[in-house]
Amino acid sequence: MVRLSEDLMTRLDRLATSEGMELLAVDVAGTARRPVVRLVLDKAQGGVSLADCESVSRQASVLLDAHDPFPGAFTLEVSSPGIERKLYKDNDFTRFAGRSVRVRMRPTWPAPRVIEGFLEGRADGTIRVRDRAGVTHELPEPEVFETRLAPHLEESEEKPKHRGRK
Repeated sequence: MVRLSEDLMTRLDRLATSEGMELLAVDVAGTARRPVVRLVLDKAQGGVSLADCESVSRQASVLLDAHDPFPGAFTLEVSSPGIERKLYKDNDFTRFAGRSVRVRMRPTWPAPRVIEGFLEGRADGTIRVRDRAGVTHELPEPEVFETRLAPHLEESEEKPKHRGRK
């Protein structure tokens, strides 16, 4: 699959910054005949709105058309990271320390390949996650497929432990 040039990546990053947002990720997927460019945006105050996505989409489309990274047509998708956001950058692991996460390991990792718990942090190439039993898992970054927030885990921690009537 085609990779976007560093110059184009820098321009897309500047575009997001000029709109008061951070460009978290640029993903090129799809097929060679019908590539899909996905831009994931974040905004510190108030989150990313539909209007934000529309504005960046219009401008990014013009930018991509001008630099023409693909021989034919392509699809552009612009979105926020969502509630179960993927952690992309170093500061994400600091910003979301203490929050519940789901870490998916690469297929070569021995079972269990999904670790759920609370993010303790990331340092020296290792992601640290404390599970519900209080066990801290030290997960080597090269073996981690992805780390995402898991807000449903926080909700289940807050629910009362009893069932039925009071």
